[in-house]
Amino acid sequence: MSYALAFSATDPAELWAEAADAAEALVAGEPDGIANMANLAALIWQAVPDLNWAGFYRFDGTELVLGPFQGKAACIRIPLGKGVCGAAAQTRETQRVEDVHAFPGHIACDADSRSELVVPIVADGRLIGVLDLDSPKPARFSPADQAGAEALVARVAASLLP
Repeated sequence: MSYALAFSATDPAELWAEAADAAEALVAGEPDGIANMANLAALIWQAVPDLNWAGFYRFDGTELVLGPFQGKAACIRIPLGKGVCGAAAQTRETQRVEDVHAFPGHIACDADSRSELVVPIVADGRLIGVLDLDSPKPARFSPADQAGAEALVARVAASLLP
């Protein structure tokens, strides 16, 4: 089966709505959470401009462990509460950071990253992991990007269960 993904919207809200529709279709009927994360990382990488990293960290019950992604090699393990990803996982609240260098305890996996958006993934009341988006542009992520990424994650969270 092949997927022809094309994104035409330039408005962030519309772009994320297109991406969420495509994401839901992409994971439909596939029970493997890691395979779904891999396809979703590729989809987001293709759909969302100005990213230098898009992917997932999975929660193993103790810490975040690198999952499928697009971009440069990344940190493999992140303790809860450490860096932007660890903060999102610990609080189960999205972290939208305009300047990662100003974030206390930021973990610099890629020195080119300047802003970050991390959305916790919760399904059946338990933390599955986080969606992590990095950009080389300061203040890249708007409130519309945050709302769109949160909506996308909410629609596919159950398909990301291990």
